[in-house]
Parts: sequence; C-alpha cells; structure tokens
Amino acid sequence: MIRPITTRTWFACLAGMLLILGDHSISMGADPNESILSNGMKVLLIEVPKAPVATVQVWYKVGSRNEVMGRAGLSHMLEHMMFKGTARYPKGSFSRIIRKNGGIDNAFTGQDFTAYFENVAADRVGLALELEADRMQGLLLDHGEFQTERDVVKEERRLRSEDDPQGALVEALFAQVFMSHPYHWPVIGWFADLDAMAIEDLQRHYDTFYSPNNATLIVVGDIKADSLLPIIKRLFEPIPRGPSPKQTLPPEPEQRGERRFLLKREAQVPFVMMGFRIPNYSSEDSYALDLLESILSHGKSSRLYQSLVYDQKMALAVGADYSLLQTDPGLFYFYALVNPGAKIEPVEEALQREVARLQNEPPSELELQRAKNQVEASRVFEQDSNFRHAMLMGQAETVGAGWRRVNQFVERIRTVTAHDIQRVAKQYLTPDNRTTGILIPLPSKPPESAPSATHDGKS
Repeated sequence: MIRPITTRTWFACLAGMLLILGDHSISMGADPNESILSNGMKVLLIEVPKAPVATVQVWYKVGSRNEVMGRAGLSHMLEHMMFKGTARYPKGSFSRIIRKNGGIDNAFTGQDFTAYFENVAADRVGLALELEADRMQGLLLDHGEFQTERDVVKEERRLRSEDDPQGALVEALFAQVFMSHPYHWPVIGWFADLDAMAIEDLQRHYDTFYSPNNATLIVVGDIKADSLLPIIKRLFEPIPRGPSPKQTLPPEPEQRGERRFLLKREAQVPFVMMGFRIPNYSSEDSYALDLLESILSHGKSSRLYQSLVYDQKMALAVGADYSLLQTDPGLFYFYALVNPGAKIEPVEEALQREVARLQNEPPSELELQRAKNQVEASRVFEQDSNFRHAMLMGQAETVGAGWRRVNQFVERIRTVTAHDIQRVAKQYLTPDNRTTGILIPLPSKPPESAPSATHDGKS
C-alpha cells in the first residue's frame, strides 16, 4: 500500500535532503515585485504559478504595542469590528461574498501588527482587493455592534486565558518581564480595559493607523504582477494618505535580578516557565538564538525532550518559543509540563542544567547541523505555501526588518557557529535576566448544586 506523504513525513524528508545537499540546497524563491503607490502604500507581488490560487493580505503597522495603559486590546477589538461593514458592503457582506466565490477570509492581531487575508482562486484576486480597499477607508463603527462584539471578545479572553491555566501563565510571564513596555499587556486586553473601551477609542485608532501609508499589501500566487498592479492602483490610490504614526518607545529598563512568581489556578498538573529578555532581528545574535531554540526544543531529539521527558520522565511536554521578527527586543522562554507525581523543584533544576550545559560547552557539530537542517527545512516548507510566504513577508515588513531579510534568513543561519550559540547562551540566559513562573494547580471546584424545587401547594 502506498503511504501518503504527510506534513511531518515531508518535513523529515526535506531535513534529510538538506543534510545531503549541504550549502547547495534549495533556493529561497524569487524576489517580489515591489511598488510604492502615490499615497505611500507598499505593494509586494510574488508570482507562483504552480496552482490557480492566491492569497491577498493587508498588513497594518498597529498592534498591542501601539496601545496605552487602560486601553489594552484596542487593536484586537478593531480587528473584530473591521468585519462589521461599510456603506457599500453592509454587515456580513464581506465574508459572505468571499465564501460565495470559493474563498476563505480571516484576520489576526499581534503585538506589532494587524493583518487581514483572503485565500481565493486566482481569478478572484480582484474581488478580494476591491473589498479590502473599501474597508480601508469606509468602515462604519456602530455602537450596538461594538457592544455585541465586545462580549464576543470577552468570551474569547475567557477561553484563552481565564479557562486556560497555561495561557494564563504565559500572559503573567510577559507582564512580569516587561514592566514599562507595551509588551506588558496581552494582545486581547484585560477585562477592565475592554469594559472601559468606547466607540470613540476605536474610531480614533482607525483614523490614526488604518491608512495606506501605514499598510503593506501582499499578493502571492498564480498572478501576473504587470497586469495586477494597475488594478491595485485603481482601487487603492484614491484612498488619501493618512497620518504617519511614529511610536518610538524607550527601551525596557535593564533587569537586575531574577524575578519569580507563582500562579494558582484550577489545573491538573504544575507548569514551569522560564523567560529571558533577548534582542530582535536588528542583532546578529538573533540567528544564534533561533538555533539555540531548535537545539533545546525542536523534536524528540532536542535536549529538553531527551532529558526531561525521555530520560528522567519528569515532564509530560517541553518546548520553547522565540520570534526574532519583532519591532522591539522580546522574550525567549521555555517550559515544562510537570509529570503527575513529579515535584516542581527537580523540573526547574533540570531546565537550568540544560541551560548551563549549553553555556559550559558548545553543541557538537552534528547537533548544530541537525538544528540548521530543521530551521532551514521549516523555512523552505513555509515558503512553499502562498499563505505562509506572504505572512513572512508581511511580518518582516511590518516590524521594520524588510522583506529582504526573509530571503537572507537561511544564509545567515548557515554562518552561525557552535561557539556563537554558546556565547549567546552565556550572554542572555543568565540568572539575573531570568523570570520564572510556576503554575500551582488547585483542585477543581465542585459544581454548585441546583436550588431545590419549591411547591406552591397546587396539585
């Protein structure tokens, strides 16, 4: 029987192929066709004719980083309201039209960006562009719709944080690490801020940040850039240039000692997290940190999995997270989900030992090459998808790195040495730069019993 090639199988085969090919491996793809419209909007068009489909994405340079204390969650709330209609396309029309034409649409908000996308057949790209141009300038903000959508976002917050102990711990970790920078608050916002939010706040946010000169339009797929660009100009150039919001934030003050906190929530098992402040894409160290994350946490051959899950059997799951594509210096964190019956302290000590091991001796050449293969295979696989390719370009453009850094990524990764990884481990993963959060599980509360029925004396 022929076994189907799954994503995981393809990824493993590609990683092995990269090991064989070495420095003569797969190209990262052609450069996009880049244009700047007269109103300042950047346009990136990438021709990928392998299938008759395309993705259309509009990236705005606004996220939770662009909010102020007391109005956390404003960017995410506005993302929800962007689907509430315009004079030309009333509420519900946008998604209904896309679906009717065989496509899908959605949006997402991060710390540094808000992005909207449509994945459509190649001959429907013009329709998606028309809809995006319409809501870039014509959004109608209705008070009643805002009240309803705020309840939706609050329920979303309950699911993501209030009812998810691990999500709550991640949220608390960022709040402890970033004391003054807007990365302090969650993208979805706090309940108090959502309650205090007004329709006027949303209108001000829209008027300030939703303008063509604060946006990047990306189309990747079976398109012809020369014929599509005139359509884009016709649809988007009539939209007037808006403000040029420049938000230069002071750097987060230096951390001068480990921070620790406990979070007690209803949960099944404890959860341990360690976070370290690290640089973003603007530092060459970011590439070594990316490989360090792979060595620690990618796959069952990673150091954390081998030590804590396989050998010592003290953790159910382990992992790490780091994104070099951020506007400001961010957070490198790793975690362990403690095995039932295991104690928290040995798990924390085991995490610290793995950090110390990297600091005391560099990874072997074989381990380093495996990590490079994993990172490169992941990047090649991402760029094989129209959607993921556009996402990489959009994120790089929006945070200030520029799309060229995406195509240079593998080349930069290949230059990292084992001693570079040891050096960044020593420089950034230090006790004084560490914030440790521990989730202490509480037993579930018994369900409240329903009040007993009363009788009014009637038979």
